[in-house]
Amino acid sequence: MPEPQASPTSFVHLKTPVGKLLIAGDKESVRHIRFERDNAPEPGWEKGTTPPIRDALSQLNGYFERRRRSFDLPLAPEGTPFQRRVWAELQQIPFGATVSYGELARRVGEPTASRAVGAANGANPIPIVIPCHRVVGADGKLTGFGGGIEVKARLLELEAGQVKIFA
Repeated sequence: MPEPQASPTSFVHLKTPVGKLLIAGDKESVRHIRFERDNAPEPGWEKGTTPPIRDALSQLNGYFERRRRSFDLPLAPEGTPFQRRVWAELQQIPFGATVSYGELARRVGEPTASRAVGAANGANPIPIVIPCHRVVGADGKLTGFGGGIEVKARLLELEAGQVKIFA
């Protein structure tokens, strides 16, 4: 008996204050958000929307307009069990707050695994919604981010309510 075919991946681009984002998913969930430096669709993806993508567009617009502080979307990030634990914990970091990689490692029950947590954070396929930008160095300094340090700073400024993000 043949396996059921997965629904095709659809994608759209969204212009935001931090650059053009690619949002991709299928009819059940959002699977990817990519920043401008890496937002080309994969081969076989189809331009278009699905209900989860439409919801993501609406919620992301609300976030960038400072009308939304959290997301309520069906997500399906692909990763290892450890990565998924880290990504689940990222979603527990409150809007406007930050934690260190070491603290995040403690929260996932691996207090000596801050580097592995950093790698999982960097592999997050749905940034902003899974807020990896809220993780900082132990000294509070901004460290690596898939969208670039400037984008990370702008997202944190947006959450802090500083108008200069739009300047």
